[in-house]
Amino acid sequence: MMAPPAATDGQKPSLKVILCSPRGFCAGVVRAIDSVERALALYGAPVYVRHEIVHNRYVVESLKAKGAIFVEELGEIPDTDAPVVFSAHGVPKAVPDDAKSRNFLTFDATCPLVTKVHREAEIHFRRGKEILLIGHAGHPEVVGTLGQLPEGSITLIQTIEDARRYEPKDADNLAYVTQTTLSIDDTAEIADVLRERFPAITIPHKEDICYATTNRQEAVKKVAPLVEAMIVVGAPNSSNSQRLKEVAERSGSKFAALVQRADDIDWAKFGSITSLGVTAGASAPEVLVEEVLDAFAERYHLMVETVAAAEEDVFFPLPRALRPPQAAE
Repeated sequence: MMAPPAATDGQKPSLKVILCSPRGFCAGVVRAIDSVERALALYGAPVYVRHEIVHNRYVVESLKAKGAIFVEELGEIPDTDAPVVFSAHGVPKAVPDDAKSRNFLTFDATCPLVTKVHREAEIHFRRGKEILLIGHAGHPEVVGTLGQLPEGSITLIQTIEDARRYEPKDADNLAYVTQTTLSIDDTAEIADVLRERFPAITIPHKEDICYATTNRQEAVKKVAPLVEAMIVVGAPNSSNSQRLKEVAERSGSKFAALVQRADDIDWAKFGSITSLGVTAGASAPEVLVEEVLDAFAERYHLMVETVAAAEEDVFFPLPRALRPPQAAE
C-alpha cells in the first residue's frame, strides 16, 4: 500500500479525520510541567528532575533547552543548591528521604491522583490488610506505589491469570488499588476476578484509574468503529498512550499506530484510507497533534470533525512552595 504523493488540493485524495476529545494533556501533566517551569523561573537553571517529568520526548527536550537536567536517580545529582523536582509518576518514599539527607531543595510534582492511590495503600496497610496492586511491573508509577510501604507489603497483579492464581493469607482481609493509567476494560476484568474469588475484598473508595485516562479511552471507543485507522500521538513508554492504541484496536479500528510525532508515521500503512481517527496520550502536547495533521494535509484533502466523550475542567494547583504568593495563601 503506497502513500499518495504530495500534490495540489485538486489532486489529493479526500480523508475524513475524526479528532477525539478530550485528548492530550491532562491536569496532572500540566501541573508537572508547570512545576519545572516555575522552578526555573524562581531559581534559574539548572533544575534537576528525577525521571522524565512526563513520558514525552518533545516535552523533555523542550524543558532541557530551558535548563532542566533529567536524571534517573538522585545519585547522579552533585551536591547542589539547585531545585530537584520529582516527576508526575510519583516516587518511592526512599527517594525524598534520600533527598532530605542530602539537603536538596525538592518539589513534588506527583499527580494528585497518584498520591490518592499512595494514601489508599497506606490506609490499608495501617489496617493490617493484604494489599494487591493492579498494574504493570517496572512502570515508574508502580515502582513509586510499591515503594510507599515496606518491601513485600504489596503484591503486584498484572494479568487475569495473576488474579486467578493469587492465594492470600486471609481471604477476608484483602484490599486492592490500581495504577492510574491502565485500560479500563482490562482492569475491570482483573478486578471482577478478584471480587468473584474474594467477595470481602476492599475496593477503591473511588475508581483509581484517573478521569483523564477514562475520558480519553471513552473517546477512542466512540471514534474507532467509525474509521479505518487510528493514530495515537504519544511516547512508547507512556502507559496511557499504549492503552489508547490497544483500545482503538479492540474497538473496531482496522489499524492503530502509536507515533511520537509526524516523522514516525509509516505512510505505506495509511496510503489508501479514507477515514482516520486521531487522539493523543495525556502527556502529549497538542502541537504534536497539529504536526501530524499537517503531515496528512500535505498528502490528503482533510475534512476534520471532532467527537467528544466528556468535558474536562479539572485543575490541580502547583506545589505550595512554587505557587505565586497570592495563590499560596
